[in-house]
Amino acid sequence: MNNKKIDMDKAFEITSICRTDLLSAGYTQKQINKIDDGDMERIASKMADAYCDNGFWIDLPIIVDYVMDF
Repeated sequence: MNNKKIDMDKAFEITSICRTDLLSAGYTQKQINKIDDGDMERIASKMADAYCDNGFWIDLPIIVDYVMDF
């Protein structure tokens, strides 16, 4: 039995976004050139909010069960 204490609040990164992702989403290079790092930070924050609000809690148990074979 493993008696090692588990840090229940340790965070693990889920994803990130880069400007290449915007190209894949259909934005032009001209549009992307207007987006500074602060804009990218705001886009990333809104993407995180959207995922938590719309899919995270649905996907989480599906992925845990798949990975852990529960």
